[in-house]
Amino acid sequence: MDLITTAIIISIGIFLFIKDYFTIDTTSILIMALFIITGILSPEEGFSGFNHPATITLGCMFVISAGIFKSGILESFSDKIIAIAKINYLLALMIFCGTAALFSAFINDTAVVALLIPMALLVCRETNITPSRLLIPISFSALFGGTCTLIGTSTNILVNGIAKKDGLEPFQMFEFSLPALCLLAIGMVYIFFVAPWLLPKRKEAGNQNLRKETEQYLAEIIVTAKSEDINKPIGKSKIGTQFNAQVLHIERNTLNLYNINADTILQEDDILKVLVDPVHLSELMEKVGYALKGKDANFKELETNKKNAVTKKIYEVMIPYGSFLAGRSLKQLNFRNNYSTSVLAVRHRKEVVTQNISEIILKEGDMLLMYTSQENIDILRSRKHIVSLSEYQSKKIDLKKAIPAIIITVGVVLAAALNITSILISAMIGSLLIVTLSILKPKEAYEAIEWKVIFMMAGVLSMGAALEKTGGSELISTFVLEQIGDLDPKIILSLLFLITFLTTNILSSKATAALMVPIVISLAGALQLSEKPFLVAVMFACSLTFMTPVSYPTNTMVYAPGNYKFNDFLKFGTPLNFIIWISASFIIPLFFPFEI
Repeated sequence: MDLITTAIIISIGIFLFIKDYFTIDTTSILIMALFIITGILSPEEGFSGFNHPATITLGCMFVISAGIFKSGILESFSDKIIAIAKINYLLALMIFCGTAALFSAFINDTAVVALLIPMALLVCRETNITPSRLLIPISFSALFGGTCTLIGTSTNILVNGIAKKDGLEPFQMFEFSLPALCLLAIGMVYIFFVAPWLLPKRKEAGNQNLRKETEQYLAEIIVTAKSEDINKPIGKSKIGTQFNAQVLHIERNTLNLYNINADTILQEDDILKVLVDPVHLSELMEKVGYALKGKDANFKELETNKKNAVTKKIYEVMIPYGSFLAGRSLKQLNFRNNYSTSVLAVRHRKEVVTQNISEIILKEGDMLLMYTSQENIDILRSRKHIVSLSEYQSKKIDLKKAIPAIIITVGVVLAAALNITSILISAMIGSLLIVTLSILKPKEAYEAIEWKVIFMMAGVLSMGAALEKTGGSELISTFVLEQIGDLDPKIILSLLFLITFLTTNILSSKATAALMVPIVISLAGALQLSEKPFLVAVMFACSLTFMTPVSYPTNTMVYAPGNYKFNDFLKFGTPLNFIIWISASFIIPLFFPFEI
């Protein structure tokens, strides 16, 4: 009965992961809660994911990565990277892909890609390169780089943590680096030779389309003496409620009001610059009390600096992975009042939304067109709520923080690589040093941890725990053994790799890893073979997923800025996924023999 209940709960989880009704961390915690409520797992077992070595290690690595970024080490190379990339497309491809792969081997790959996207867009704006030919390669290169070390991806840490808790010998820091580098080389050859042919050459980047779409909805309206909205706050006015117009700026006599919210009072002869759809604008013009001033407003007028006024401009931004804004609507966030910022449009996956923006549930990878000041953009960016795509400014390196951050990171890697201590202990000490040496303040360290990933990891670990406790993993491995047990181990490994990477393109990488690791451990035991080649196959298959924009966070992040379509990932990523699958089937056994 427990096994049937476990199967039902996991099926519910898979359904929710696919349908995306909730955020992935919410779904993971829901699954964990169901296991506890039904008695499959005790509360101690269910919540054990939060103190699992993999979860703690990952949290510590987030802090260390943030320390590296805070010191400006990576951004100090930006001027050279941009200068080389501007020479021609092939060099741009090589420098961005090489940088993404190198840094992702040791630092959080989503943070690396978030840093490189604005740099790549700057190069695209100043050359004839379109973002669609550059951003997917950056994302894919980061995935390849992440597989090269134990700390390269959260999936590697998760698989190693589960294996260690099951009594298996843990992986060393660079134990699977050689096979990973072989796959990296194959992937780079594919990217360099195939990207120029298969990736789209769209003339306009996503942010240009976003401006063009939004400009159709900008208008200048005069509040006349007969208006019913005079002396009313915008939040209770007809223009704000009945006609759903967003007031961006008010010209009042010689004053220019930029900090506008729902409590701002409208007055006679106010000139309102508003964002309103054509249908509501037409209805508004038929109503007594409003008049259209000249032609429609445009961005040039909106961005014109007025004397003694707060400087506001149009900014294109992206919601990065782990952002506080993701999973919430602008209305729920009370965004305009809390951040003194107006959102003019949202590029939500492949559609541009300019109406009822406040009701849209924002997702990672969404592009937003914001009307605000540089100060507000800096605040949003410092809190990791957004990544600015409009412009890129290199950050000066802080040697007082950079040198200790480098020493700490190298120390963490070497301590684990030389078996001085475990990766858990070295990462814990490293994160503590980052804080105690004031590279990060305690508050910054808390903010550096991607809690969404931590909660997701803790939740999906409960699936693997439930499978093991109820005998599900053993039952599945027995079934697999009966079906393919007589085949060559290389073919079994190849089939497991195929199943894993296909599943990861539907579910999350961590959910797939949590389900597959107990199964492959049981299967390897039944076959009397070493578990390591199968575990490495799961690691690689979970991380190297290229077929869809939702298969990995970095793919989602480049989707909107690159103005991609879903088919672009299928067309460019599917052949690469199958090439890597076939290559890994031969390469992994060369470095990890099946014999115990």
